Amino acid sequence: MNGTLSAGELELLRKDFSASPAYRLAQNAVTQVAVDDVAINREIINNTDHSLSTLLDDWKVTNQEHSGRCWLFAGLNLLRVGAMRTMGLKDFEFSQNYAMFWDKLERANYFLEAAIETAGRSLDDRTVAYLLDSVANDGGQWNMFVAIVNKHGLVPKAVMPETHSSANTARMNSVLRNLLRQGTKSVREASARGVDAARAEKADILRVVYRVLSIHLGTPPDRFDWQWTDKDREFHRDGVVTPREFAAKYVDLPIDDYVCLVHDPRSSSPAGRTFTVEYLGNVVGASPVTYLNVDMSMIKDIASRTLQQGEPVWFGCDVGKMMSNDYAVWDANLYDLSSVYDTAFTLNKADRLVYHETQMTHAMLFTGVDVLGSVTRRWRVENSWGADKGRDGFYTMNDSWFDEYVFEIAARRDSLPEALQQAFGTEPVVLPAWDPMGALAR
Repeated sequence: MNGTLSAGELELLRKDFSASPAYRLAQNAVTQVAVDDVAINREIINNTDHSLSTLLDDWKVTNQEHSGRCWLFAGLNLLRVGAMRTMGLKDFEFSQNYAMFWDKLERANYFLEAAIETAGRSLDDRTVAYLLDSVANDGGQWNMFVAIVNKHGLVPKAVMPETHSSANTARMNSVLRNLLRQGTKSVREASARGVDAARAEKADILRVVYRVLSIHLGTPPDRFDWQWTDKDREFHRDGVVTPREFAAKYVDLPIDDYVCLVHDPRSSSPAGRTFTVEYLGNVVGASPVTYLNVDMSMIKDIASRTLQQGEPVWFGCDVGKMMSNDYAVWDANLYDLSSVYDTAFTLNKADRLVYHETQMTHAMLFTGVDVLGSVTRRWRVENSWGADKGRDGFYTMNDSWFDEYVFEIAARRDSLPEALQQAFGTEPVVLPAWDPMGALAR
């Protein structure tokens, strides 16, 4: 058949490889050690200084363990800075488990509502198939984080600590996927009798979901007694408070005034326009996930100014590329794979999005920046992978990496020029549910 690999072609491939001493040398190296150890650019490692002109963090990193809760951790890490300052604490964490519990329950409701809305479509419909494939994931977006805080409030980690399943979500998620796919069948069948029948079926499913979450994560408190001793050994007592009262008192940032700025260089996402992704959300009735597409120079400028004004910055990126945990360095040219494989890697950022080679995979905080004159050189990153990765959990990002692999920041609306602030009043372009701009929630 045309297109098959013939014996002659296979022989040519073998001879081509065997004829090159460089290929054989690379084979000797990479069969013994990891390719990144062979390809690493020592000049970049040696020339990356971890000192910065603006450095905010003087606290310990958090650890999301074996879960995809980076967006919640990054959001709570941003908010804990003000909480520590207000309470006079050297270290403090909001309960990530509490936030995840409510996100999981709200996400189940959001998914089942989507199942009801699409009940008239075929199971082979691409959107329906996507929803079924992406159910019960751990990920999320900034607007989804705000929706959870606004509706359910926050509690200290001590009030609802981590459990085995919050730190290792795979098994719990597999049970939730089973229940929600089963629930999709139920609500689709009930939809033939009308929306009220489908929602009655949904209510039964959500009772089971709440039960499963409580078994795995514990039952979230509706009120708790809060008292603490600050870093100067002074005792304080708030008494009994609700999670929403606690959040109202100790969240000092106007999170509702923050907007998502993204750099999406594809032609389908024009600069200066807002867009959203279909079925990207968690709380039904909350503000939708909305992005404003802007130039990368604007994202960098706003992030740098925010840091220099003393506030960390929440951001989303493709974390798996060109990074070293051992050296705590990220650089767009950290690994010289072209020399190892004797080939060029030519896809630019837009191409990588279009051809599924990149997407947002992780959210973290910027906690520092190095600026020389008007030139931004390096960024300080607070990760949520624990203190045994990077330099006590922190990393140095060279500016070249920012250009290629950072996609999004959350920023105060008033940090934008007036014309771009007005853009949030326009109807957003709606991208399909499977678009890579929704990948952080997956």
